Amino acid sequence: MPGKRLLSKNKNFIKAWELFTSQGILKRELIRDVIADSWLRSKACHVDPLTKNIKIKLNDEQLAKRRQQFKRLLKTAKHFMESLHKIVGSTGLIVRLTDRDGYILECIGDMELIERYGNLNLYIGCNVKEEEIGTNAIGTALAIGMPIQVLGAEHYCKQYHNWTSSACPIRDEKGEILGVLSMTGPCENVHPHTLGMVLAAAESIENEMKLEQTNKQLKTANKHFYAIMESISEGLITIDNRGIVMDINLFARRFLSLNEEDIVGKSINIILDKTNTNKILKIISNGKKYEESEVYFKTKSGRKIYCIISVTPIKDTSTHEVEGIVITFKEARKVHKLVNKIVGAEAIYTFEDILGESKKIKDTIKLASAAANSDATILLLGESGTGKEMFAHSIHNKSPRRNKPFVFLNCAAIPRDLVATELFGYVEGAFTGAKRGGHPGKFELADGGTIFLDEIGDMPLETQTNLLRVLETKEVVRIGGHHVIPTNVRVIAATHKDLKKEVELGNFRRDLFYRLNVMPIHIPPIRNRRKDIKIFIDYFLEKISTNLGKKINGVSDSFYEGMMNYSWPGNVRELQNVMQLAINIVDNHGVLEYEHLPSHMKLKDTAKDTPQNHGLSKELLTLEEIERIAISKTIREVDGNMALAAKILGIGRSTLYRKMDKYQLFDVLK
Repeated sequence: MPGKRLLSKNKNFIKAWELFTSQGILKRELIRDVIADSWLRSKACHVDPLTKNIKIKLNDEQLAKRRQQFKRLLKTAKHFMESLHKIVGSTGLIVRLTDRDGYILECIGDMELIERYGNLNLYIGCNVKEEEIGTNAIGTALAIGMPIQVLGAEHYCKQYHNWTSSACPIRDEKGEILGVLSMTGPCENVHPHTLGMVLAAAESIENEMKLEQTNKQLKTANKHFYAIMESISEGLITIDNRGIVMDINLFARRFLSLNEEDIVGKSINIILDKTNTNKILKIISNGKKYEESEVYFKTKSGRKIYCIISVTPIKDTSTHEVEGIVITFKEARKVHKLVNKIVGAEAIYTFEDILGESKKIKDTIKLASAAANSDATILLLGESGTGKEMFAHSIHNKSPRRNKPFVFLNCAAIPRDLVATELFGYVEGAFTGAKRGGHPGKFELADGGTIFLDEIGDMPLETQTNLLRVLETKEVVRIGGHHVIPTNVRVIAATHKDLKKEVELGNFRRDLFYRLNVMPIHIPPIRNRRKDIKIFIDYFLEKISTNLGKKINGVSDSFYEGMMNYSWPGNVRELQNVMQLAINIVDNHGVLEYEHLPSHMKLKDTAKDTPQNHGLSKELLTLEEIERIAISKTIREVDGNMALAAKILGIGRSTLYRKMDKYQLFDVLK
């Protein structure tokens, strides 16, 4: 029945075709505009409407090359072509697939139809574009870029008037035509719904190719993701919302001494203790990101390793529900090494930086240099400002630990109740105000390297007990915690105090003193190495004047003599500050004179106020009296500016206040 209706329409098509091909008259009222436009294009291409034989355009080699070029299209379409043929196979139809240039790549159907009706360019390798065979479903679909059904005499060539063909373009992900799918058969066997079937099949092919491309991209992305996971130098673990490990990268497996089968598909509590497992499960429940937290991982052998982790929830994009989390982690000691590098926890001085030609300083350098090659604890003894810190730097830089951290702590510069937390660290919740996640101490940060404990004589007794335990066990327990952290640290301590006397006074533990006093090194004060004073003057003159951009034309003998005759209670630090003051007040291109010395250094003789008598008085003064006079005169000279006074004297402000209390000098400030 459908075929008869199509045949009745075909009579009008035949009439229109005869008028156009024989007389050039185009009766648009008899045919569709899309067909009329196609006939005009076919005529313009000089297609012979009466031809009966059109040659195959591709040889075997060309065909093989083209089929390889459209391999993806062929592979995807073949299944749908076979399914389409099974549905309509009994009605005597042929299913064809062409590329974007109109070459037939695949043909499925009853080949007897071709033999019965002649060569109609239905074979694989033929070209069916409008330019070659005129109006036809495939060629016209390529021309207009839309699905079309061409009935009987709508074909431009008479050879096809007994055929009806339905065709639909197939497009790629960018919307560009890849090829055309068609069904062709005798007019009486074609149904109007045939075009709908071809259209549905073409859309299915497009969707399948898109899905295939998406899957390919996903596979590529997964390969890249896997490669990235396996190559990054930190641990990465993914966990679902039940706390089950879904994936673990190579770094994490090696770090924890695990194989994939040991952990994948199992609970995270295999590698975390109960407290940290609950913390992870809490993150899953609240969906909040967690950064830079400290946890202990358990290896397969049961060993605990201290690590820094960050946790990122994985959320469903539509419901925002947490589907799992990603944990990234690094070993804490590597993080600490990076922190030390960033904050400059390294020794900067060497023995070559220590100035002096006197026998005392050379002997001290020789002893310290020898001590550097051992791993023994060193105790640096000497007055404030003698250069104990420079010796500590130099010892570290000559030791086998030179490429490891050098961590410094001044025990007198921080509040007494914070010394222990600075040294040993603390866990989260150890005290009010404790940092979330806890905080590593100096011993952890110095692991593998050297810790320099300056002014150790000011360390609180309770902290001394903890320090003694660390020195004996080489292990640290954070304040408020229980986990033991192994440490490999070389200790250099320093003090200006007489520790033996402090032990007798009960201010310093006797057992700690003997533990620290393994290799004592006494650094001589500058008054005992006066020949080095000129070296320091010349050194600081060049350094300070350069920094200030000031030209100094020299140093007078009176300035040298005034400096040489001073007792230097603040040692090198005080000498540097005096040079800073003198260079600041001298005129540019001037010469440093006796008059440029601070007033407290000019102890005048009542008989004659000359540089030659500087340092002499009618009475001999004790060191304490000299120190009292120096402090008093300096404070008056700077109008009570305690920061500047401390700087000039070469001591800390806390030390200055302590000495003012000792000498009852607070009246000076009034």
